[in-house]
Amino acid sequence: MSINQGEKALRFHALHNGPTAFVLPNPWDTGSARMLAGLGFQALATSSAASACALGRRDGSLTRDEALAHARLIVNATDLPVSADLESGFGDAPEVVAQTIRLAGEAGLAGCTIEDTTGQPEKPLYDTGLAVERIAAAAEAARALGFPFMLTARAHNFVFANPSLDDTISRLQAFEKAGADVLFAPGLPDLAAVRAVCAAVSKPVNFMVGIKGKSFSVGDLAAAGVRRISLATSLYRAAMTGLLDAVREVKDTGQFTFLDRCATTLELNRLMGI
Repeated sequence: MSINQGEKALRFHALHNGPTAFVLPNPWDTGSARMLAGLGFQALATSSAASACALGRRDGSLTRDEALAHARLIVNATDLPVSADLESGFGDAPEVVAQTIRLAGEAGLAGCTIEDTTGQPEKPLYDTGLAVERIAAAAEAARALGFPFMLTARAHNFVFANPSLDDTISRLQAFEKAGADVLFAPGLPDLAAVRAVCAAVSKPVNFMVGIKGKSFSVGDLAAAGVRRISLATSLYRAAMTGLLDAVREVKDTGQFTFLDRCATTLELNRLMGI
């Protein structure tokens, strides 16, 4: 790589303070990462669900070692800064989350996200106090890395039953005070909620595109105050939708009209720079 980790981190940090919102797409392998770089995107992020699905696994089933190995794959694919979806940090205790941040730094990442989910259906979110302690420990570990590692704290209230905008905002404000660099609440239902979140915090807000009926244009999100727009599993699902459409046409009709819509191998190679 021609750009070192510190330089990548500085570039990633600067994107959050640019003139408008930027899109942070989520590749799932080396080829998709290189194509996104070839299309001109300025940074990349892993998706826990896309990385698991690419291995034929469910979201949340990867171990910390597996998630970090996948992150290294994306980091090494291009010269772009990469942020990783590290789920809830692979442990309940704040010190475990801190260790995950240190390992993320060793993996070459410029940032990561840590969420407040427990993985337990009967109690899906950590109590606020523990959730904040976990982000505080992550932030302390990030500051010790020696470069501007961008820690994103995720409040998942709207992913589960009985969501509350007030509770989401309260958690995000507490995460900001605890040292998070970016704030993120997946599943916000409308632009009014997006505007309320952006107005309630001073750090950059990430919006996740990918939920039907709850995904908005870059222009609308930027106008609402969003600084960063991630795509979660949506690009992976779009690619798999193309695959399913093609193979179903072949299997069900014996036709190959999908070829008329296909990029050529040469075009893909050019995007990947190979």
